[in-house]
Amino acid sequence: MEHCCWKSGAGKQIPADHSMNQASDAPAPLSVLVPVKNEAANLHDCLASVSFAKEIVVVDSGSTDGTQAIAEAAGAKVVQFVWNGKFPRKKNWALENIPWQHEWVLIVDADERITPELQREIRKAIYRPRVDGFYLNRRFWFLDGWINHCGYFPSWNMRLFRHWIGRYEQVEIEDNFLSGDNEVHEHVLLHGHAEYLASPMEHYPYPDTATFIEKHRGYSAWEAAASKTLYDWTREKVLRATPFGTRLERKRWLKKATMRAPFRPELRFLYHYVWKQGFRDSYRGWLLCRLLASYERMIVSKERELSNRSRNARRISQLL
Repeated sequence: MEHCCWKSGAGKQIPADHSMNQASDAPAPLSVLVPVKNEAANLHDCLASVSFAKEIVVVDSGSTDGTQAIAEAAGAKVVQFVWNGKFPRKKNWALENIPWQHEWVLIVDADERITPELQREIRKAIYRPRVDGFYLNRRFWFLDGWINHCGYFPSWNMRLFRHWIGRYEQVEIEDNFLSGDNEVHEHVLLHGHAEYLASPMEHYPYPDTATFIEKHRGYSAWEAAASKTLYDWTREKVLRATPFGTRLERKRWLKKATMRAPFRPELRFLYHYVWKQGFRDSYRGWLLCRLLASYERMIVSKERELSNRSRNARRISQLL
C-alpha cells in the first residue's frame, strides 16, 4: 500500500504530510472496521487513508464487483457477513463477534477518507486517559466542492471508541429489510466519556445528483417505517430525542417536534437554507437544500402510505 500519497474520492492527488515519516510512521495500535458491499470504486482510496492502523478488517456482504480482491491486495482482513434479517446488523455484529486485536476501533465507510491531519489526532487520542470515545466531524463533498453549511457541516459522528463499550442503536421497524443489513442512519450509544477531534474526515457519497436521489428513495422508506421507534425516548437501545442532551439528541428532538407540522418539505428547505445558512454554499447549497426538501416530501408520502395501510389492515381484521 502506498504511503507517499492517497487519492481522494474527488479524484485529486493529495500529498501526504512528510512530518509523519518519522516516529509517527509506526503503525498505530488501532483496529479499523470498514463495512462494505460492492464498493470497488471507493475501497482502495479508503484503505489507503487508514493504512496507518495495525489492523484493518473489511466486513463484506457477498460483493460481486471485486471488492474482496481489492481489500486483500491492500493487506486487510476480509470477513463475510450473512444477514438473517434480524438484529444484530453488520456493524454491531462485527463489534460483537470479531476478535479485535486492539481496544480502540475506528469505523470508516468506503466512501470516507481519514486525512493526514485527522490521522495525527487519532494517534494521540487513543492514548488519552479517562476518554472512551471520540466524535469525528465529516466534511461533505458535493458537486465538485465542499459543503460548509446547510446543517451538513459540522456533522459529528461517534466513530472512534473502545470497542466493548459502544454499540449502534437498534431501530426496530416492521420490515427490517427496508434498511438492509448495515446500520446507515443509526448512531453509536457509548457507555463512557466522549470528546471531539477537530480535524474533519472527508465524505464522498454522491458522485452526482442522480445517485443522491436514488439512495434517498431507500432512506425515505426507512425513515417513514422507523419514525415511531426513532422518537420514542423510553427505548433503551435507541438514541434519546430530547432538547437537553447532545447535539444528536437535540437534532432528533427537533425532528420529532416537527413530525406533525404542515408543509414539512418547505420547512426543511428553510431550516437548511436559511437557519443553517445553506445560501453561503452558493449554488451547491441551494441545490442540496432543494434535494433535502424533496427527500422530506418522500418521507411524508411514505408515512401516509404506511398509515393508510395500517388503517386498512385494522378495518379488515375487524370485519373478519
